[in-house]
Amino acid sequence: MPLRLFQSSGDLMADRRFEFARDLQLKGDLPAAADLIEQAIELAPDFTSAWFTLGEIRQRLGERDKAIAAFREARRSDPDDHHGAGLHLMRLGDAQMAEMPKAYVQALFDQYAPRFEHTLVNDLDYRAPALIFKAVVAARVDAKKPAFFKRTIDLGCGTGLAAAAFSKQVDHFIGIDLSPGMIKEARATNLYAELEVADMIEGLRSKGDGCANLVVAADAFVYLSDLAPVFNEARRVLVSGGVLAFTLETHDGSGIVLGEGLRYAHSAEYVRGAIAKAGLKLLTLEPASPRIENNEPVRGLVVVAEKT
Repeated sequence: MPLRLFQSSGDLMADRRFEFARDLQLKGDLPAAADLIEQAIELAPDFTSAWFTLGEIRQRLGERDKAIAAFREARRSDPDDHHGAGLHLMRLGDAQMAEMPKAYVQALFDQYAPRFEHTLVNDLDYRAPALIFKAVVAARVDAKKPAFFKRTIDLGCGTGLAAAAFSKQVDHFIGIDLSPGMIKEARATNLYAELEVADMIEGLRSKGDGCANLVVAADAFVYLSDLAPVFNEARRVLVSGGVLAFTLETHDGSGIVLGEGLRYAHSAEYVRGAIAKAGLKLLTLEPASPRIENNEPVRGLVVVAEKT
């Protein structure tokens, strides 16, 4: 995944101590790393990267209360939460389930953009776009409808892998992504007629009613907790008979959980209910792993729904 986000403290000595601490952390000497980071924080009390890293170290040491205190300080010193400290607080049971900070998602993928496609395809056996393509074609064949779409909106378009999968089936591709870095990579593919830097829901809200024949989201909904807003907007922008198709991660329980990889996993039951509440007709909901992580297939779902 991406390089670690680093925000300088503005104090050269504090930054140097943080760098030494990171070296110790990577070598496994966590107590010594924590001690050096605390020294850096004494020099720069609002050093967000140091507070965040201290939280990670305390968590690994099993010091839950100290980890929570450090992550709280990271979030206090950076209210936009570029590091995602709030997500760790959710995992530690100190905060209620909430949506991811936009600044965190944007920073994550801006760093990741230059090597995103290579890492996904070559290292993680990424196949979400192929899964969606296969599911959409199968659903259209079953319905005796053509698998060709005049206008398609690609939510969380990334570098353009979904557009590449559907390139022969779509006349006009619109890509929406929160990361300017990802939009830059997508533009280089020349697959999109339009590209927009926005989060998925805001991007859809800027589109007119019935403007799209297909909406796809390849592994993008793992960054949303509540799927109701995006489903409602997708239904609004789709023409009658239009299709919403996506992958997401799942789990055995009910509802929504924030996984160890800091991505949301939605139960099949939750997805069925959210699709129904949005007024969409569920065509496909099947287990499908979008990629490999830690040498294991990630548990996921591929979903196709239709606006009737």
